[in-house]
Amino acid sequence: MVNANATESDTTAADDCVEKIEKVQQRLGVTLSDAPTVGSVPPVVVVMSGPSGVGKDAVLRRLLELKPSLSMLVTATDRAPRAGEVDGVDYHFVTTQTFQKMIANDELIEHAVVYGQYKGIPKSSVRDKLSENADVVLRLDVQGAAAVKTMMPNCVSVFVAAESELALAKRLAKRGTETLDELTKRVETARAEMARVHEFDYVVVNGEGKLEEAAARLGAIIDAEKCRRGRQVDRV
Repeated sequence: MVNANATESDTTAADDCVEKIEKVQQRLGVTLSDAPTVGSVPPVVVVMSGPSGVGKDAVLRRLLELKPSLSMLVTATDRAPRAGEVDGVDYHFVTTQTFQKMIANDELIEHAVVYGQYKGIPKSSVRDKLSENADVVLRLDVQGAAAVKTMMPNCVSVFVAAESELALAKRLAKRGTETLDELTKRVETARAEMARVHEFDYVVVNGEGKLEEAAARLGAIIDAEKCRRGRQVDRV
């Protein structure tokens, strides 16, 4: 049953509000606009990097679960897929000949040879997502991140770090996917990459058993960047 007195009271309050606003506008000599206070917010381009074995993929997967509207730009590579990896999800797996054609045709926003394997981000993927005003994240090695930062200076760069060098080395060893020589090379490379952490805008530590915390912090960085005044987006 509708309370007639309550309905009448609500109507009276609404009319009183309208009258007060009209008087305020008269005193100010303006008509208050009902247009959005802030214009369209440009998309955020996040470049996520860090040494091999730090858990970038796991952090990114959890981030995408927390922020389903976020689009991941998949890297192209000429290496063979590892067990469980899916073409078009983990990487775009192509032949070395195809990758070299992409380089020759200037189809990549960046590319590099990492551990003897080609890796790079197709320009078309970036353009398509930005044209949709979608927030995007690029998972790159440190070399690639530096190249993208040069081409897209307004991107947000995040370095994912382990809690210590020893902790990272143990994670790499537990994978069991490299020979001792390869493992040594990866640890050596990881130490060199960690020395470049100062080149990044943010650092997120992905400690052992702290995946949820690391993903949440990365999500908070994106939220903060969406609110940052004067932020711009680069076009490629």
